[in-house]
Amino acid sequence: MKVLLDTHALIWAIVHPELLSDKAARIVGDPSSEIVVSAASAWEVSTKFRLGKLPIAEALERDFVQTLLEVGYTLVPIDAEIALRAGRLVADHGDPFDRIIAAQALALDIPVISTDAKLDLFGVRRIW
Repeated sequence: MKVLLDTHALIWAIVHPELLSDKAARIVGDPSSEIVVSAASAWEVSTKFRLGKLPIAEALERDFVQTLLEVGYTLVPIDAEIALRAGRLVADHGDPFDRIIAAQALALDIPVISTDAKLDLFGVRRIW
């Protein structure tokens, strides 16, 4: 199964896997799963770490790309098409990180592993 991790699910998968739901943990732990991570998550982790909102993500912030390589996750870049799609999403949800993640999930036609029910406003398939 191919899935996109929301930023909090990525942090939990790396730092605190016990916080994942049973279903999310099974998917993330399944060697046949293809786990993708948005470049927006790198932006979100670094921004929130800088602001002091994510002290648990210090190592992830410092070694983001290397960590993804080590755990076998694929980093998905943000291109102009995704940025435009994110901006065009019609929903009362202003979080730019969530907009990019939703746009990528829709473009790739894959579900997002996330606790965030606000993503449902964008019509993404969400797993938790």
